[in-house]
Amino acid sequence: MLQIDLWKRVTIWLVCVIGLMLALPNAFYTRVEQANDAVAELVTKGETQERLEIAGQWPGFLPSGLVNLGLDLRGGAHLLAEVEVEDVYAARMTALWPEVRNVLRAERATVGTFRRQQGPDSELRVRLSNPDGMSRALQVVRELATPVVTLTGAGANDIEVSASGDVITIQLSDAEKLASDDRTVRQALEIVRRRIDEVGTREPTIQRQGADRILIQVPGIGSASELKAIIGTTAQLTFNPVVGRGSDENAVPGVGNKVIPSLDEEGVYYTVESAPVVTGEELVDAQPAFDQNGRPAVNFRFNPAGARKFGDYTAENIGSPFAIVLDDEVVSAPTIQSHIPGGSGIITGNFTIEESTNLAVLLRAGALPAELTFLEERTIGPELGQDSIDAGKVATIIAFAGVLVFMALSYGLFGLFANVALIINIGLIFGALSLIGGTLTLPGIAGIVLTVGMAVDANVLIFERIREEIKAGRGPAKAIDEGYSKALSAILDANVTTFITAVILFVMGSGPVRGFAITLGLGILTSVFTAIFVTRLLVVMWFERRRPKEIEV
Repeated sequence: MLQIDLWKRVTIWLVCVIGLMLALPNAFYTRVEQANDAVAELVTKGETQERLEIAGQWPGFLPSGLVNLGLDLRGGAHLLAEVEVEDVYAARMTALWPEVRNVLRAERATVGTFRRQQGPDSELRVRLSNPDGMSRALQVVRELATPVVTLTGAGANDIEVSASGDVITIQLSDAEKLASDDRTVRQALEIVRRRIDEVGTREPTIQRQGADRILIQVPGIGSASELKAIIGTTAQLTFNPVVGRGSDENAVPGVGNKVIPSLDEEGVYYTVESAPVVTGEELVDAQPAFDQNGRPAVNFRFNPAGARKFGDYTAENIGSPFAIVLDDEVVSAPTIQSHIPGGSGIITGNFTIEESTNLAVLLRAGALPAELTFLEERTIGPELGQDSIDAGKVATIIAFAGVLVFMALSYGLFGLFANVALIINIGLIFGALSLIGGTLTLPGIAGIVLTVGMAVDANVLIFERIREEIKAGRGPAKAIDEGYSKALSAILDANVTTFITAVILFVMGSGPVRGFAITLGLGILTSVFTAIFVTRLLVVMWFERRRPKEIEV
């Protein structure tokens, strides 16, 4: 009959209270958001009176998780970028040249002298003075090849080496190009994510689209140009041997060299070797600091491999200059005074404190492996976002009020019980979104509005079943018990199929579709819980107190 164990009653009310407590911060969204930001700044930037006051706007003993607002609600920037994967081919050939030079130098007695030749960026061409040694040259160069580490490229090598007359041509194999393209896009995706995370934006959407494109959506940022400035800065740091210094921008650098300007000295140009000694990819840390003269600078530290290469180079080239190159500009070109074994150093220049801090952030995030071409950019203003929020609120309130009135008129007191459960249901949805850190989008609001309508379906099935039992002559207690037990299978069937649809939408969809699927799926779970457990508990508590001889539904 109508009996619910005490532990079940406590569990039901505990779930409701916890869910509503988790949803509570969303009723004070701006205040809680400001308090959360202040708490984060207290950790990263230290205590100030202003930060302490803002952090105190929301009690620390209450939950502070918020439902993140999506791009269409908060406003922000949308970018679609294409990764220029071909750039990596040229970089690979440039990095391979020192290795090819070393192995050929060891075979100079057989191959004679050799010189790098001009050619496409994706190829490395070397001319031998002694064509009779070509077979040996091909053999030692091919030994530099390594297997392609992918399932599709199994059994293939990363480079292809061929000869034409006295010229060796080296290029990436087709299997390696495919693998390289995939790695490049993945690396670019991760670096873009790290750079945006460093700035502290909320819930950005950064995902791969197709073979070589990246979708970037960041709520709350001022404009698309601001977002491009964050992710489009290359911040590529290299340490290159210096060949010469002069004032002629158009000087012929020679094969394997390049001419780049000085960052601080106007009209000064350095000729450096294209192949760097160490790159920013081998950095493990970069922090803003001050040099011995109290000027802003950046301290850096290499990983063990980079530290070893840096230490070997400085040990072998004491008295020679080397260039610290940032984005194809020479930041400084000091002379190596002694062996630097620790793998750490400092970048000095005419930086402001803000510039040194930003440079450290970009260096920690790493260099983009290839250039990004922005195919699409949109700035969604906060006014448009506020319009979406207001429209969503109106739609939700109208739907909510309409359902409440219908249930009260159709089922009387039992309809009021269903309405209480419906209010709890909405609170549980927002509590669950806050708990999992979900993002609410405009389609997500549509999912909530749909849930409001669907949430009473289970109660309608139960109440109609109770009506039928009363018409069949059952007593009040028996009618209520039979109504809940016999309607349960229909409720579960209907909601399980809808939940499966929501899961498929989430797995197969992206962006707005996922936002709709999340709120729909959570709404189904909370609706079933409130209909089967909360409404029944309210009815049982009322029945135990009143003990009516007959009931009207």
